[in-house]
Amino acid sequence: MNRRDLIKTTTAFALLGATPLAAAPTVPTYNVPEKYLPREVSLRVNLAPGEVHVFPDEFAVYWTLPEQRAIRYTCGIGRVGLYEPGEFYVGAKKEFPSWKPTPDMVKRSPAQYARYAEDGIKGGLTNPLGARALYLFEPGRGDTFLRLHGTHLPNTIGRAVSNGCARLVNDQMVDLYNRVPMQSRVVLYPRMLPNRS
Repeated sequence: MNRRDLIKTTTAFALLGATPLAAAPTVPTYNVPEKYLPREVSLRVNLAPGEVHVFPDEFAVYWTLPEQRAIRYTCGIGRVGLYEPGEFYVGAKKEFPSWKPTPDMVKRSPAQYARYAEDGIKGGLTNPLGARALYLFEPGRGDTFLRLHGTHLPNTIGRAVSNGCARLVNDQMVDLYNRVPMQSRVVLYPRMLPNRS
C-alpha cells in the first residue's frame, strides 16, 4: 500500500468513526474462575445452529453449533426489573463502540449517568460496552437498546448487575463477536428465579 492509499484508508476510517486496527487497544485475557471459561457442551434440547440463546437463571450465553452442541459463555445479566426477555436479531456489530446512557438510565440514576447524557464515552476497553458489542433489534421496533457486550469487570459476571444488557468479559466477548454474523437470531429467555442476583 502506497502513502496515498494509506491516507485514503485512514480518512475513510475517520469519516466512519472507526478506529484503525493499528490504533485499537489490545484485548487482554481476563482472569476468571475456571467455571466461567467458555466450553463446548451438549444441549438437552435441539436448537438450530448459528443462534444466540441467553438463559438468565444460569447466567449463560449459548452460541449454538450443529449436532445439538453449543459454546457456553458465562455472563452478567440485567438487574431485576430491567432484564427484558424476547426474540431479537443482531442489527449491528461494533468494535470498541462508544456509549451513551439511555434516557431511562439517566432518569433512574441521574447522579451516575446525567454527566454522560450529551457526549457519552468514547470506545475503549473500560467503556461500559467494552471491546465489542452486538446490538439487538426487533422487527418493526428497530434498535431495542439491548446489547450483548464486553466488560473489563470480571466481578460482574455470573450476577444480575446491568441495566438490561448481557455482558461477557472482553476477551470472551471478542470470541463470541467473531462467531456471530449480522441478522443472527438472539433469544433472551424469561427469568424463572427473579430474586437471584
